[in-house]
Amino acid sequence: MTCEISYEADTLLSIPYGEIIRQVVEAAIAQEGCPYEAEVSVTLTSGEEVRRLNREFRGVDQTTDVLSFPMSEYKEPADFDFLEEDAAADCFNPETGELLLGDIVLSVEKIKEQAREYGHSLKRELAFLTAHSMLHLMGYDHMEEEERKLMEERQRLLMEALDIPRG
Repeated sequence: MTCEISYEADTLLSIPYGEIIRQVVEAAIAQEGCPYEAEVSVTLTSGEEVRRLNREFRGVDQTTDVLSFPMSEYKEPADFDFLEEDAAADCFNPETGELLLGDIVLSVEKIKEQAREYGHSLKRELAFLTAHSMLHLMGYDHMEEEERKLMEERQRLLMEALDIPRG
């Protein structure tokens, strides 16, 4: 597994963010039964940069906690069967053969703000947002009620497996 992490924010997270992110990425890939070695890019940045990306790629001019940019469109969440078809061949890194899951962009300000707001640790907030985004990279969504319930259940199971409780 390759998990490239870039830290571009001016404010620091006083936790071992790289270790936490890698642990969550690895656990999410395992939980969802990804049959490939995978590659993920994670950027921790400012709220303003997240807002710019949100405006540019989603047409929404506001900041958010996390953005997910999956490399593939899944017919069903975590259904990796179609990936080796010719149309999906560009989702594998030609140099390593790893599945390119996509990119995650996290707002450091939102991580801190939401940890305070929800009354839990920075570790828990970072892990939760990374887990949430990893599920998006593997085809989960929360636009419809059924999808939301399924994604929330997968998030809950992942956080339990990582032994990172709320609060």
